[in-house]
Amino acid sequence: MMSPASVVPVPAAVAVEVTGVDKTFDTRSGQVHALTGIELTVAAGEFVSLIGPSGCGKSTLMRLIADLDQPTTGSISVFGKPTPQARKDQDYGIAFQSAGLLPWRTVAANVAIPLELHGWAAAARRDRVAELLDMVGLSDFADRYPDQLSGGMQQRVAIARSLAERPSLLLMDEPFGALDEMTRERMQTELARIRAETGAAVVFVTHSIPEAVYLSDRVVVMSPRPGRIQDIVPMRLERTAEPAEDLREDASFFAMVTAVREALHQGTPTARGVETR
Repeated sequence: MMSPASVVPVPAAVAVEVTGVDKTFDTRSGQVHALTGIELTVAAGEFVSLIGPSGCGKSTLMRLIADLDQPTTGSISVFGKPTPQARKDQDYGIAFQSAGLLPWRTVAANVAIPLELHGWAAAARRDRVAELLDMVGLSDFADRYPDQLSGGMQQRVAIARSLAERPSLLLMDEPFGALDEMTRERMQTELARIRAETGAAVVFVTHSIPEAVYLSDRVVVMSPRPGRIQDIVPMRLERTAEPAEDLREDASFFAMVTAVREALHQGTPTARGVETR
């Protein structure tokens, strides 16, 4: 038997590894350097938000992770695989600001799209769709059409669809950006609950500091173009096992909002000392 001293800790699995990534676009007026020197690791099960000024490359980085575009230099892996292979293996689900639902399909039929595309049997498909709609609280709306739903409900359908094949990673680009503030806060709590239930890692693009703080384990602060990682702020929050609405009234929440705001404005590490105590 090995002694305790000889036991080697097992490192946490890595969901996303971004190494030395630059991204340059060719335009009519010349080259646009969107990202430079991006280095980022996201652990399995971790919630990481990307925040920064408009045009800093947050969505570009998301698209690179999703294999919707390719880096100019550097490499990206998802669960140790090149991004094209991770996409083929359905290792991640994607949700965007627009729910992107097909108006001629019911809620249930919209959620079923990935399952249909990948050949799930009809019975298994029905069972999985029912499970997903229960998870997002829409079981009673399975036969409705998108135009019969509120914006928040449509986004819940989109999230259910992104979870259809039990991905270990969710990529979310401003999914609540078009919602009113009250609906947005409810959706944040819903997403926190779903993430806790599924154990999926999440990479989340947002312009909202409170949203990033409420949801995240770490907030990645990006600089104006060319986008680079300016700071990474770990969240020090008094979280409970279940997502809590009243977290937004906690002193630790306000401290973290201040920490991220200071990082966005190039605050010094000493200015953020309150967060680590």
